[in-house]
Amino acid sequence: MNKESFEKTEKENGLSEDTVVEPEKSAVSSDQESEDMAQLKDQLLRTMAELENVRKRTARETEEAHKYAIAGFCKGLLSVVDTLDRALESVPEDQRSENAFLKTMCEGVDLTRKEFSKVFSQFNVEKINPKNEPFDHNVHQAVSEVSHDTLSPGMVVDVLQAGYKIGDRLLRPAMVTVAKKD
Repeated sequence: MNKESFEKTEKENGLSEDTVVEPEKSAVSSDQESEDMAQLKDQLLRTMAELENVRKRTARETEEAHKYAIAGFCKGLLSVVDTLDRALESVPEDQRSENAFLKTMCEGVDLTRKEFSKVFSQFNVEKINPKNEPFDHNVHQAVSEVSHDTLSPGMVVDVLQAGYKIGDRLLRPAMVTVAKKD
């Protein structure tokens, strides 16, 4: 279409250079626009809240991973600590004082055991030794029940194997005997 035919078409339609063509009104009413806007705002707020929740959850999981990453390793070392304890308990005190070699050997085992305790405390691993305390099924494992003259029922009579926890997480429950009713 050339310029002359375009101008001719404009004149036929009543349009001139000064004529302003206004866009047709949209079929969508202002109420519908408000509803759409509110819906989009709601979606935006929900998305932002979800992103914040994901950020917090990720931060919490990362913190827990750092805090408890050593738990498996420590749990593996508990048998070594138990063996050192049993080694010390197996040599009577009177034999230690009579035999210089046994005395030196027990001192070495005791120093090794104390070093394990230091390392455990650095990583927030603590021993659970609940003798004469109330039985707590969350941190104790009852092996047997025995009659006891002085302790009330439900109290820990003896600790067969100490328990351990790292922070607030249980590594191993304490294996105990519990006083029962006669």
